[in-house]
Amino acid sequence: MFFPRYLTVLLLLSVSLLGAGPGKPSRPIAVANHPNIILITLDTTRADRMGFLGSNRGLTPNLDALAKHSVVFTRAYAQVPLTTPSHAALLTGTYPQFNHVEDLGSVLRPELPYLPDLLHQQGYHTAAFLGSMVLDTVRHAAPGFDRGFEVYDADFHNPKPGEDRYSSVERRAEDVANRAMGWLSHRPSGPFFLWLHFYDPHEPYDPPEPFKAHFASEPYDGEIAYTDSVVGSLLEVLVRHELYQNTVIAIAADHGEAFGEHGERWHGMFLYDETVHVPLLLKLPGEKFGGKRVEERVALADVAPSLLQSANLPIPAAMQAQSLLPLLDASKSGAGTKNSKPKERAIYSETNYPHRSFGWSELRSWRAQKYLYVQAPKKELYDQSTDPGALKNMAATANAVVETMDSQLSDFNKKTSRAADDRKQLDPAQEENLRALGYLGSTVDNSSSKEKALIDPKDKIDFANRLHETLFELEDEHFDEAVTQLNDLAKQYPSEASGAYLEFGRVLIHNEKYQEAEPFLRTAIVKAPESSLAHCELGLALIKQGHWDTALPEIQAAVDHQPTSAQFHFYLAGVHVRLNQLPQADAEYEKALGIDPEHFQANLLYGRLLLREGHPEAALPKLNRAAKLVPDSAEAHAFLAEAYDKLGQAQNASEERATAARLKAQAAEQTPQEKDPHYKDPQ
Repeated sequence: MFFPRYLTVLLLLSVSLLGAGPGKPSRPIAVANHPNIILITLDTTRADRMGFLGSNRGLTPNLDALAKHSVVFTRAYAQVPLTTPSHAALLTGTYPQFNHVEDLGSVLRPELPYLPDLLHQQGYHTAAFLGSMVLDTVRHAAPGFDRGFEVYDADFHNPKPGEDRYSSVERRAEDVANRAMGWLSHRPSGPFFLWLHFYDPHEPYDPPEPFKAHFASEPYDGEIAYTDSVVGSLLEVLVRHELYQNTVIAIAADHGEAFGEHGERWHGMFLYDETVHVPLLLKLPGEKFGGKRVEERVALADVAPSLLQSANLPIPAAMQAQSLLPLLDASKSGAGTKNSKPKERAIYSETNYPHRSFGWSELRSWRAQKYLYVQAPKKELYDQSTDPGALKNMAATANAVVETMDSQLSDFNKKTSRAADDRKQLDPAQEENLRALGYLGSTVDNSSSKEKALIDPKDKIDFANRLHETLFELEDEHFDEAVTQLNDLAKQYPSEASGAYLEFGRVLIHNEKYQEAEPFLRTAIVKAPESSLAHCELGLALIKQGHWDTALPEIQAAVDHQPTSAQFHFYLAGVHVRLNQLPQADAEYEKALGIDPEHFQANLLYGRLLLREGHPEAALPKLNRAAKLVPDSAEAHAFLAEAYDKLGQAQNASEERATAARLKAQAAEQTPQEKDPHYKDPQ
């Protein structure tokens, strides 16, 4: 077999899948000028676990076999060690300071160059099959990522009580592959772009059998071995159905994972090789340049222009990264000769996760010449030619090099940056999505001081690790142990205690333990009285218990401390409605929509309130906007029907009632996506 197996794994990928089925169109022949393209992204996959990059663990025989027929980029680096922003760089060919996709929930703006959209405009059929809610557009985790896709398969939801995570926030790799093969078997004729995202190596590490038993002491390795077996089965299907040879196949990890190196456990906080160095393979049609190893540094952002060039399509000027193909032809680039080598590329990476989650400093890194430089409150410089593990910080004794690297990084950042729109705070549903995936929510608001932003994450990494572990204990229902750990953590890190208690209370709210959440949120407020987030969370916990009178001052305090939050004004309006304080509710809805005219819930519920107050003419534009923002909202169409009735527009009312009825019927037939149980509507 061309692609060897690693252990036995039962996949539902039938080799008859691509050749059966009534009405199936004949399989098209790939056009040489516009080859098919398959992109496979491996979430949270360390480069040092790949056999083709030197690992002797034996985890990746299928990827190793493919590497022999592909170009291997031995030093590829992610631009951000987080899934959504890393994929944004990979698919747009732009840097995070330009695309401003900084974390979960950031919008991929429509003016950005986007590989799937560019290919679709050139006649490619496009489909994506995702392994996690982290890239779901419906759940607002990755808004804009579905642009240009005919199929964007990412139907996820937060877990219901007793529900398996693989039926809610995540899919096994074989499920992703099966869905992709199903699409491939019925695709229209013409070239295609297919993206598969395998999330399995991401925490929690829980490989299926037999990998679970075989890697009981190393479950992360088990996840990688399992994912490799799925890749092997997928490639086998492509080979048997003659879709392999003339197809471009790119395989890359979005970032790696840390296991205590430099103090970090997990990923997102630091920019060392364990989380930023990633595997990258490129199999070209006819296996051109197969077996070539490129030792020059390259960026994940280089993938998008490379795939466009491999498809013989123009690369937009807005793409900041460079195609990798010029590195492959030694006769043109000089690569591989003694006297002529291409200019070494410098690589930029960044993370704002420490700032968003804790208010600490952001980090930026610059890999150039033989050095790794980290721009931080406490600067770092490593000679990777003699210190590949980045263990000896030379910054204190190499001032000239530090100044040069710092200047190069700052110049690059300035030249490649683009002014950002005002960044909206993550809404509660997005915060819930973060927690469902194991990420810490944002505890940063107006109460965070400028001094805190100067804290180097290196000095507080133990706090971040332990808080993460404490919240996992709480999610696993180990309440007493989690409380003990939380109190110990707060004593050891008093300046961070408010954020720790706030996150603890939020997890309890997520698990519908509203009364239990109260004391922790009150403690968070005592330790940080100006924290709008803590006041808001306490108010919401009180609302869920029906304590509207006592919730009012907490939500009001949240608004007072952060008057620019449309969401807080929306909550306050809902509390006023419940307390029958309608003029105050009107005023708060107006403020919410003044800040964010596109706020769906504020438009919907303000429209409903205006109907209740006898103002259908004022309600109509609000409800129309709500229906445009979320066209499949049965509620919006039902309220519109009521408004048209009151305005004497019978035909419009009848059409809206019919639409509402149709949407309700469709919803009843589908498995309902979980809606946030405590944030959606305080009324």
